[in-house]
Amino acid sequence: MTGIDDAALLAVVAIASALGASALPRAGWPRRSPAAAILLWQALGLASGLAAVGTLIGLALPASQGGLVFSVLRAAGQLRDGDGFGLARLFGLSEADGVPLVLVAVRLACLAAGLILLASLCWVLLAASIAALHARRRQRALLTLLAHGDPKVPGALVVDYPSAAAYCLPGLRSRSRIVVSVGALELLGRGELAAVLAHERAHLRERHDLVLLPFTALRRAFPRSATCTGAHLAVALLVEMLADDRALRGGPARELVSALVRFGTAGTCPAPAGALAAAEGEVAARVTRLLQPVRPLPAVAVMAVCLAAGLLVAAPVTLLLV
Repeated sequence: MTGIDDAALLAVVAIASALGASALPRAGWPRRSPAAAILLWQALGLASGLAAVGTLIGLALPASQGGLVFSVLRAAGQLRDGDGFGLARLFGLSEADGVPLVLVAVRLACLAAGLILLASLCWVLLAASIAALHARRRQRALLTLLAHGDPKVPGALVVDYPSAAAYCLPGLRSRSRIVVSVGALELLGRGELAAVLAHERAHLRERHDLVLLPFTALRRAFPRSATCTGAHLAVALLVEMLADDRALRGGPARELVSALVRFGTAGTCPAPAGALAAAEGEVAARVTRLLQPVRPLPAVAVMAVCLAAGLLVAAPVTLLLV
């Protein structure tokens, strides 16, 4: 296929991914199987970004063959070697006479836009990662000065703060921390506290912070985008529901429900930057789901979602490389 054919197919993938990201928050099935839904969200985000970049590059290099990524590398090599004829052919401008300058400008603009978009997406993710690491480093330094152990919460740190708070600071295994305030210890009973700790351990064990990071980065980069905001909120809620499910393996649902209701009634202080808190997300939706549990998706349906996610990512990758 030529670059223009690839661009058309990539545009279809980008539009389909955007439509899927707009529709998925309104679907009911993700709450039945949060893990599968999170995988699909990740695939939608990755596919839409790759497809958007590929569409611009394909429009810029309509006569390219053998994958758009290799075409860009080939164009860079021809530019370095001063091979104007080969470069012109790659841009679909082999007939030097009579080629409108505006067409050359448009194709160069598309190529620049595609590369800038790719660099911007990478930078947004990198910047969000660095900001999270710095925030967690500051929090660990503060905890070293202000927090202490307590036999009521083995393995966790306690801060002398009157408001209820319970959160985790993700990191490498030896640097992960669960933090509970004195206000939370006074508010929660033993079973409720155990459920909250199990919820936070699930966050740390499964590295839910890494799941949220790309969506947090996109929301910060495009704060006025309803799609980015909706995606972040939806994935944040699914992450909390997934941690709720993991916490239920160690105790009855009523303990976790009671803890969430107590947190909601008492009012909790927000978690620091880079942390995941027990009472985040739509608490009412989580409580309703715990009180009125629904059957998980059948294995066949989960496999279908995973297959769809895989194909969604494979499509733009194949068009960019082959």
